[in-house]
Amino acid sequence: MDNATDDHQRSRPRVGHIQFLNCLPLYWGLARTGTLLDLELTKDTPEKLSERLVRGDLDIGPITLVEYLRNADGLVALPDIAVGCDGPVMSCVIVSQRPLDRLDGARVALGSTSRTSVRLAQLLLAEQYGVHPDYYTCPPDLGLMMQEADAAVLIGDAALRASLHDAPRLGLQVHDLGLMWKDWTGLPFVFAVWAARKDYLAEQPETVREVHEAFLASRDLSLVEVAKVAEQAARWESFDAELLERYFRTLDFRFGPEQLAGVREFARRTGPTTGFPANVQVELLGHR
Repeated sequence: MDNATDDHQRSRPRVGHIQFLNCLPLYWGLARTGTLLDLELTKDTPEKLSERLVRGDLDIGPITLVEYLRNADGLVALPDIAVGCDGPVMSCVIVSQRPLDRLDGARVALGSTSRTSVRLAQLLLAEQYGVHPDYYTCPPDLGLMMQEADAAVLIGDAALRASLHDAPRLGLQVHDLGLMWKDWTGLPFVFAVWAARKDYLAEQPETVREVHEAFLASRDLSLVEVAKVAEQAARWESFDAELLERYFRTLDFRFGPEQLAGVREFARRTGPTTGFPANVQVELLGHR
């Protein structure tokens, strides 16, 4: 009996889930639709989940855009679902003590190891503002960062806290990376895609399609009931329900032609210096 249980547990798809507020609607919907129990879910940071998917410890999951592009040969992206923005994103920012065009050679703290956000910030500062700061990585504590740095790149919940609570209090400028990209290119930006390992897809094509459908249903339900999602989240977060609802509505969970164009533009501009071809092929599930 125990063996049968073990076999059953092992046969559940191993799926990643980002432990940031930006993915809460997706998780909330999975719980509501009842599909959560069909998954062996691993919660972690975007960077750790990306590593696990590439290593083969996960079958399906979110992967940061840079890591997806670097490992596209072994992965198939799930269409119609991503974490991105079409304009402001709120949770991916540069907080600065001085104007961005005066950051050449200045110390800029990277409060994250998420290579996508970091690469986007570096690209925008270099190409739009012509500056090449001295970057270094440190924990995402804005007060401490600003003791040593002239500016800081923050993502996720730390970015929301910094831009909404701490930066105004400290008299700092907040620059939204999603809005900067949109103003520059006219395109949406995708921070993470959902992907399946090609070897797992070959063995379990039906399971991959079911997980994909579960995430789409979860996303759609959460966006219909977004006020309820925000109200529940506000109970244990340091943000009120009104702000969380604005944030969830600001995020773009789609992955269609426009988002794909944004991915290709980012790859074209950063590929050769980031470890993937400028014309990297994005293979989508069901699009062969």
